[in-house]
Amino acid sequence: RKEFVDLYVNYVLNESVWKPFEDFMQGFLRGCPSRSWKMFLPIELQIVLQGHTKFDWQLLEENAVYVHYNKLDRTVRNFWAVFHNLPEEKKKMFLAFLSGSDRIPGYGLEHFRFSIVDPQEGNPDDVCLYANTCQRILFLPR
Repeated sequence: RKEFVDLYVNYVLNESVWKPFEDFMQGFLRGCPSRSWKMFLPIELQIVLQGHTKFDWQLLEENAVYVHYNKLDRTVRNFWAVFHNLPEEKKKMFLAFLSGSDRIPGYGLEHFRFSIVDPQEGNPDDVCLYANTCQRILFLPR
């Protein structure tokens, strides 16, 4: 029985997926040569490819840059008060709204900068919150 289970597990996890995996690996290595990846440990490679999944939201606030605002403006204080009261999943959704991804790039949150900008509209009630994901700019009307 043990031999049967071992052979079956080997077939399911290795042999049955070998051809599709081989095709994937050849395509992947054509675009990303393996010599570039050998310098990484597996966990480091995962972070480079997928980004960080653990967040220090306080550090995100500290890294924010303000344009036409300062960090003590009432609008900014209200924004951060609401943000810090959000559940973790909603904070990740905000990060995706701001940057296009719900993960922090591999270089880490300590280097992740974004701007909160007052769009300076005549009537702020006519303007919605919006973001420029390429430049990580949040346009936050007063």
